[in-house]
Amino acid sequence: LPPPLLLLGCFALLLPPPGAAEFSPSLDSDFTFTLPAGRKECFYQPMRKEASLELEYQVLDGAGLDVDFHLLSPKGETLVFDERKSDGVHTVEAEDGDYMFCFDNTFSTISEKVIFFELILDNMGEDGQDQEDWKKYVTGTDLLDMKLEDILESINSVKARLSKSVQIQTLLRAFEARDRNIQESNFDRVNFWSMVNLGVMVVVSAVQVYMLKSLFEDKRKSRT
Repeated sequence: LPPPLLLLGCFALLLPPPGAAEFSPSLDSDFTFTLPAGRKECFYQPMRKEASLELEYQVLDGAGLDVDFHLLSPKGETLVFDERKSDGVHTVEAEDGDYMFCFDNTFSTISEKVIFFELILDNMGEDGQDQEDWKKYVTGTDLLDMKLEDILESINSVKARLSKSVQIQTLLRAFEARDRNIQESNFDRVNFWSMVNLGVMVVVSAVQVYMLKSLFEDKRKSRT
């Protein structure tokens, strides 16, 4: 496994099969890695019942900017299969167990791919416990004529909007990285073919000058 995947395996909460890595159950995770040619990499994400899993991926660099994507349920059922796609967004309603998603580059024998993906987990059961903890420390709400639920609703609304802002910024960075790679590739191609055209123009100019000179040369030999 590449070093980043080994690092993820060290912090794994569960022990997935060999050749796989795992993310801790956080609300938002993103990762960028290099997928070598002819290889397939899989990741595991533990989920709770009635939670939702949203996964977005993009191929940032590599010939064709495409990859095969698989998303499997804890029962081993194929939920999503994308063939030779450059990006995708998928949302599933989860059940208890480990979801597996894989990126497959076995169809390519030469080009490696740089892949970015982001996981967004909702209703993982942590916010409800936090709200119960709030109620232990807040008293006198009747005197303030303010409901605790209103405060929590406002906080959750701000939290959701901030999370959405972070998500959009992360996706914009991914789009920027992919566009930059495409522009750099186009820049190299333009420079290469510009040099080829320049060389051809120099050769054609030299041939034209030689031919013109040969037309005006006096080939008659002077007699003595």
